[in-house]
Amino acid sequence: MSAAPDSTSCHAEPIHIPGSIQPHGLLLIADRDLLTIRAVAGDVERRLGVTDWLGANLASVIGDELAATVGRAAHSGGASGYAGQLRTEAGELLDVSAHQAGEFMLVELEPGVGAATSASAVLGMLERAGANFERAANLQELCERAAREFRGVTGFDRVMVYRFLDDAAGVVLAEDRAAGMDSFLNHHFPGSDIPSQARALYVRNLVRVIPSAVYEPAPIRPREPGGGALDLSDSALRSVSPIHLRYLQNMGVGASASVSIVVDGRLWGLIACHHATPRLLTYDQRAACRTLASGLARQIKGRQEAEAYRERVRLRGLEDEIRELLRQDDELDLSLTDHLDQVRRMLAADSFALLSGTQTLCSGACPGEAHLQEVAAWVRANHSNAPFATHRLGSVFSPAQEFQEIGSGLLAVVLPGQEPTTLMWFRAERVQVVEWAGNPHAAVKVGPLGTLTPRSSFEAWREQVRGVAQPWSLPEIEAAGRLRRSLLELRQQRRLGELNTRLGASVAEKDGLLEQKEVLLREMNHRVQNSLALVSSFLALQARASDKPDLQAALEEARRRLGAVAMAHRRLYRADQIETIDMARYIDDLWADVAESLGPEWRRETVLTLAPILLPTDRAVTLGLILTELVINANKYAYGGAPGPLAITLEASGSDLRLIVADRGSGRPASAASGFGSRMMNGLVSQLAGVLEYEDNMPGLRAVLSAPISHDASLRPSAG
Repeated sequence: MSAAPDSTSCHAEPIHIPGSIQPHGLLLIADRDLLTIRAVAGDVERRLGVTDWLGANLASVIGDELAATVGRAAHSGGASGYAGQLRTEAGELLDVSAHQAGEFMLVELEPGVGAATSASAVLGMLERAGANFERAANLQELCERAAREFRGVTGFDRVMVYRFLDDAAGVVLAEDRAAGMDSFLNHHFPGSDIPSQARALYVRNLVRVIPSAVYEPAPIRPREPGGGALDLSDSALRSVSPIHLRYLQNMGVGASASVSIVVDGRLWGLIACHHATPRLLTYDQRAACRTLASGLARQIKGRQEAEAYRERVRLRGLEDEIRELLRQDDELDLSLTDHLDQVRRMLAADSFALLSGTQTLCSGACPGEAHLQEVAAWVRANHSNAPFATHRLGSVFSPAQEFQEIGSGLLAVVLPGQEPTTLMWFRAERVQVVEWAGNPHAAVKVGPLGTLTPRSSFEAWREQVRGVAQPWSLPEIEAAGRLRRSLLELRQQRRLGELNTRLGASVAEKDGLLEQKEVLLREMNHRVQNSLALVSSFLALQARASDKPDLQAALEEARRRLGAVAMAHRRLYRADQIETIDMARYIDDLWADVAESLGPEWRRETVLTLAPILLPTDRAVTLGLILTELVINANKYAYGGAPGPLAITLEASGSDLRLIVADRGSGRPASAASGFGSRMMNGLVSQLAGVLEYEDNMPGLRAVLSAPISHDASLRPSAG
């Protein structure tokens, strides 16, 4: 046997590219497209009777039929599979299989048996085994039944069901063995016995066979094709690490086989088979083992899921009960204080602590307050966003070793806030006496020449394990996360309720103030209306008392202007919306007042065409004054004071409005452009940022005011 590899760690050993195979079989490496042989491994010359194999066509070595099957596999994506059997000239029967490896097809030939088990017999065996698995009451019994079934299929002296633990170590859950074979039941094996790269290959290759633990590897020759190391990950004949061979020899094992138990794509465990003497596992037996392992994996997954479901249902019931208790209390902090025991028992903890600011509340035998504060600060600093769980607290937070007897396990959640609240469940240490298959601390050591050598002793070695608690299950961790969310929701609901209460009081107070304001506004509006009416009456009396026609006309114009303002005020007073005025209704009412002072004939002669345009209050009053002034001008100049046809139009044009007052009279005299009314008109038009133009109405005068509807529009740049 070749020497062990010179390496600093067996975890770095390139076991997938050993450059050799186990000598019980033969390997032909052929070009994928041409199927010409590029390299071989094993005693091809003696066993196949072929000497000039390099460059030869594959069919000339294994026959046309088998070569055609390999060719179909190459051209269908390189799928792996069984090709058939080959009887050599020397009478040896070989099982032939092939798979693709990059640009090559790897054809493997292994010793076969003449009378293979019939398909019906294999299916019957698998059906019986499946039914046997289903009758198992629990996981332990399932593993015991699996050990017996796999020993019946393989015929090996000892078959163990080996489960991987969280720390990569493993434990033998069940065993079936022949008389005289040592027992490893319930023994633990360190993670270094099966390095990480070996575990990865177990997921890729479900069945691995070592027919003899003592052999000289058969190298690939003349050299590995392709200019680099050939990946033999999928090869059943791949040579085994010398360290593993020495490991088997030290255990007194002559042959071994392993069948992977893969659950949800992860390596759950192995069916480990040992035989005292060399023993071969045929291709048919390996196929049966793969199928049986697949059924076992489904059974394991189903039982794990059923157990997790039952646990989740139990926890959901407890969560609902606790949420209801907390919801009934007015204060969240007080409600937690009253139900600490229920919160602790929900997650089967030995103690529970709640820390908020300087307040510390406990249920059960908790660590001291100083330790609790220290652990809570560490959790808040490193694990504040999600539940944190460990059953070895002392290994991740060394100060916890001081109280590991009562707090080796921790499950914690943090409620954020100005003063974060930390909820911590503790589980006490469970001192375990672990029985190892040999001293795990001497698993692999460096030899005198710097080479790695496996441990040589597998005698039962007992170790007392401290600082370890019962692990937290995934449903328990999920339940802690849901409780955290529930507490946050309850806190938010209560804060929202408090805000709603304060808001309701504020709204009630505001409604009272608004009601008082309404009373004051109604009183003020009433007084303003009275004042405007009083001023209008004074102007009318003054006009009637004067014997000067010019003064009478001026006073009457003033009274009409005042009427435009009063009309806007009345419109605002009657409307719920005081920021804007509907100009159609406003002008209609305004014209009714103006026409009343001019005489009923003007009402009959006037046509109103008004679009419902909303204007801000201040702009509405200004527009009303402009309209009043235009009507006054029409009354004075169009028909010499007599009534006549008049058209008042209000229309929208984009973001602008247009107010048009048109008559059919004699037009506007030149003297009107310099009077008081004209100057006032210019000032009002300027306030609206508008333009007033006078046009010939043929006959008569057509006054057109264009102005923006809103204040913002009035700020736009002028055209040109």
